[in-house]
Amino acid sequence: MVGSVDALNEGLRINGAVEPLPEDFDATAVIIDPVPSAVVDNGILKEEAQINKGKEKREIVLGRNVHTTCLEVTEPEADDEITGDREAHMASVLARYKRALTERTKHHLGYPYNLDFDYGALTQLQHFSINNLGDPFIESNYGVHSRQFEVGVLDWFARLWELEKNEYWGYITNCGTEGNLHGILVGREVFPDGILYASRESHYSVFKAARMYRMECEKVDTLWSGEIDCDDFKAKLLSHQDKPAIINVNIGTTVKGAVDDLDLVIKKLEEAGFSHDRFYIHCDGALFGLMMPFVKLAPKVTFKKPIGSVSVSGHKFVGCPMPCGVQITRLEYVNALARDVEYLASRDATIMGSRNGHAPIFLWYTLNRKGYRGFQKEVQKCLRNAHYFKGRLVEAGIGAMLNELSSTVVFERPHDEEFIRKWQLACKGNIAHVVVMPNITIEKLDDFLNELLDKRATWFQDGKDQPYCISSDVGEKNCLCALHK
Repeated sequence: MVGSVDALNEGLRINGAVEPLPEDFDATAVIIDPVPSAVVDNGILKEEAQINKGKEKREIVLGRNVHTTCLEVTEPEADDEITGDREAHMASVLARYKRALTERTKHHLGYPYNLDFDYGALTQLQHFSINNLGDPFIESNYGVHSRQFEVGVLDWFARLWELEKNEYWGYITNCGTEGNLHGILVGREVFPDGILYASRESHYSVFKAARMYRMECEKVDTLWSGEIDCDDFKAKLLSHQDKPAIINVNIGTTVKGAVDDLDLVIKKLEEAGFSHDRFYIHCDGALFGLMMPFVKLAPKVTFKKPIGSVSVSGHKFVGCPMPCGVQITRLEYVNALARDVEYLASRDATIMGSRNGHAPIFLWYTLNRKGYRGFQKEVQKCLRNAHYFKGRLVEAGIGAMLNELSSTVVFERPHDEEFIRKWQLACKGNIAHVVVMPNITIEKLDDFLNELLDKRATWFQDGKDQPYCISSDVGEKNCLCALHK
């Protein structure tokens, strides 16, 4: 499986006989389809964002209903095996879809996925149904698995976070959210009456976990940088000293890429009277959990500190073509979750049970190819390009912010939803962001910025519209609206 755009383009050479498609199918519609109108009061959940100090309100623009463009599954005709029409049609559909993916990959900036990968050497394994069901460390009766690769990957991450082989347990999850769900579940099992504390800028999966597990949850305020406000955290701890604390610490927030101060969080816990046996810390390192170890002078995420678990995503900085993640916790904690399963002839403490056995192989392959030095070079490249992009935005008069340990550049939200969709920007209220990943080059950043400047000249030419004020989102010093220049 090859992920580079060049390789995709090369693969588009197909037999002309299967090129035609029915007129009612257009896979490229995802690129040029008009943006749907904003959600109105029709029973669909909506959220309003303030614009320009509350003078206007923006309603979230949801994506289009996929039922309008879905590809119908139909029964084969009786003579399909003879004519081959069905195979030709499906080949044509897939070729058009591949073109659409190639085009969308060229304009991908807002989500933290590393699209710079080449797994062509692993295509030989796509013929096998590889399932790592159950515990990674105990084989089951199902023999088509990749546990030997999975445990190798887990050992690598355990070394990275300074936990000995005989002291950790973990598994390769199906996504970053599953890592958070598992980490918080372990905390809940260790402290059944514990209260979950998480900053307001934590990933939505943290609050999903609170709802799923029926946990009491305290949302902690944040600084304008997106980092947890430890003074507010301590105040909330003091209000609940009678119950253990389960804390989600962000190693890079979703929107602003802010890194919570782990050492300060621990200090506030101790100041509030919580001994180490009365709190559990889960570190959500979806993206930056793998970047921070390679940033000079960055605070360490390590099990030498009193943390309970760490999770990262495998499809983000590592660059795995399918969603996956890594969850590591202390072996002593997982016994509360583990159950022997006779049907598997194994033990299970995971959430999903059946797990993608291909993902560990992809991760193992990348870790072996790049190693610590390879990741260090990619981290340095991302941070360097992020600083370049932030500097160019400011030079152009566009308010922007870049946290010290981050490659996520936050800036004024564009005024055109079509432009947002074209570049696949992630937006919240008056701000948008670009996540600079290894596949994001200076050339792509320049192309984006040049188009953005052209658009801004059109948006603001008659003076009716003005750049959004983002001072409440990123601080006055980072805002370049008319009031804060």
